Amino acid sequence: MGADDAVSIPDIPVALSTASVYPENCAAAFQHAARLGYDGVEVMVWTDPVTQEAGALRALSDLHEMPIVSIHAPTLLISQRIFGVDAWGKVDRSLELAHDVGAQTVVLHPPFRWQKEYARDFTDGIAMRENDSGITLAVENMFPWRVGGREIEAYLPHWDPVPQPYDHVTLDLSHTATAGSDALAMVEALGPRLAHLHLADGLGSMRDEHLVPGRGSQPCAEVLDRLVHNGFAGSIVVEVSTRRLSIEQREMALAESLAFCRLHLAAALGDGDEDGGAS
Repeated sequence: MGADDAVSIPDIPVALSTASVYPENCAAAFQHAARLGYDGVEVMVWTDPVTQEAGALRALSDLHEMPIVSIHAPTLLISQRIFGVDAWGKVDRSLELAHDVGAQTVVLHPPFRWQKEYARDFTDGIAMRENDSGITLAVENMFPWRVGGREIEAYLPHWDPVPQPYDHVTLDLSHTATAGSDALAMVEALGPRLAHLHLADGLGSMRDEHLVPGRGSQPCAEVLDRLVHNGFAGSIVVEVSTRRLSIEQREMALAESLAFCRLHLAAALGDGDEDGGAS
C-alpha cells in the first residue's frame, strides 16, 4: 500500500475502561491498553485502591504512556461505599481525582430514587461543578429495573438523560439495549450534548450485557458513523464484560472491540470524503 492509499482514522480517542478487564486489576488494564494500541484509559473508581489514588494512576499512565481520558465516579449500586456515602462527596472526590490525573471527563449515573435530596439539586449541582472545575460531568443513560415482570423506576428524575437539562451526557450502548432505547435517535436528539460514548453491545435482555460491539443488536457501527459526521469531540471508551474469559480470550475480545471501532470510524471518514468531506 502506498502513502496515497493509507487509511485515515478520525481524531477521536478510543480508550479502554478498567472495568473491561475485571477481575484483573487497574494495572492490568493499562497493560492491555498499551499492548493493544488503545489511545488511553477510563478509570472506574472501584475497590482496587489504585483506582482511588492519583499518584498511583499517574505512575501507571506515565509507565505505559497511556493518558487517562476519564474517571467513572463510584455511583453504581455496588460501589456506594467507595469515596464515602455522601453522594456529592463522591462526585467531588471524583472531580479532584480527574483534575490530579489530567482527565477531562467524569462519568456519573443519575441519582437513585431513594437519594431524594441529592436528586433535587442534581442538575444545578453538576452544572456548578462543571463551571468551577472546567471538567465535563457527563450523565450516563441507564435503564429501568425489571423484577417479576414489572418495571421499576430506580432513578430520579429518570434513567433517560435525553429530556433532562444536563449539559453533557454519556451514551452507553449496552444500556440502550437493556432499556429498549433507540440509540441512533438518542445521538441525534442529544446533538452536541453527547460528550462521551461507552462502546459495547447487547441483545436486549434484562441483564446489562456489555457485549463486544458487533455481537448484539445495537447499531454500533451506525452510531460511530453518526459521531464522525456530527463532529463528535469527545472520547469513545470500550466498556465490555470479559469477567468469564481467560486472559488470552479477554485480550482477543479487547482487540476485537478496538478493531471494530477503528474500522467503522475509518469507514465513516471515507464516506465523508466521498461526499465532499465530513461535516
